[in-house]
Amino acid sequence: MTTTKQTQHQVLDPCLLGRPVHLLHIFAAQLRDDLAQSMRLNMNRRYWGGFQVQEVGFSRLEGNEIRSRWLSFAAPAGQIAFAMERKVLLSVLNYRYGSGAKAKAEAKPDAEAKADAKADAKADAVDENTVRVTATEERLAVVLGQQLAGTLAGRIELNLPASDKPAPAEGEGGAPHDGADTGFKPAPGSPPPKGTWIITVTVADVASGATGQYWFALDKALMSSVLRGLLRDRDNGKKARNAAPLAQRLQVGLIGRLASKEVSLGSLYDLQVGDVIPISLSRADVLLEESRLFTAAVTEHKGKLCLTSFEDAE
Repeated sequence: MTTTKQTQHQVLDPCLLGRPVHLLHIFAAQLRDDLAQSMRLNMNRRYWGGFQVQEVGFSRLEGNEIRSRWLSFAAPAGQIAFAMERKVLLSVLNYRYGSGAKAKAEAKPDAEAKADAKADAKADAVDENTVRVTATEERLAVVLGQQLAGTLAGRIELNLPASDKPAPAEGEGGAPHDGADTGFKPAPGSPPPKGTWIITVTVADVASGATGQYWFALDKALMSSVLRGLLRDRDNGKKARNAAPLAQRLQVGLIGRLASKEVSLGSLYDLQVGDVIPISLSRADVLLEESRLFTAAVTEHKGKLCLTSFEDAE
């Protein structure tokens, strides 16, 4: 009895051919560092002080596998959709507006505080199905989404070539990385369509070790900007655009054969110093290696022999 093993092959999307999608892991690593740095800032630590970024990755949306509520943030650069697992949002809400673990930890020695904080964090874990949605939770989702979308937008703009970056408004500096002033404004949100590029960010609660995720969905304009920034790293796009066409940059060596004459071997051996071999100088052959490409007329210009009037050799 013989068995056959089926191998799953990745299906290529013809729309992505020639685009540096294989370099998206570079952008993901950069974004991971940016998010981790942003979460450590004083203004953001009050929300994210108990969390760490574990992983960031790109994928294509296949269907309705992300069932969280989507928010949308719009700006002239494009539109970012944002969704967060509710258990992560509730954990941030507890950390921001009162977690017993934090207060107890501050009142005890380090070793005992860490043990008690971890135990309390597990005890305080909230069952999202038993907690009703409040206006405070909804406002916090918007605040976090705006902050995180600003960090993502800052990384996209930072990677772009200088010629593609939008000019900053009067009084503004470079691209923000803390989400404080991103230009992204809340807009009505809806689940992104199938095939949209999704960035999945996995975060972990330091105290309990529990993990959760939040997601970004990029519109076509912003995804093109991500790929354009990666293309600059792959091959200097500006230099490539300014380079001359290949036909002008490719150099080949041509050989001009001015004349040829056939003589017998006996006559060749009879030649003496001073003998003259009569030839007629008509059209010369132009060779590329051993291939005869053209014929050309031989002329004299400023004491040098030159070839002109090229014609294709038959």
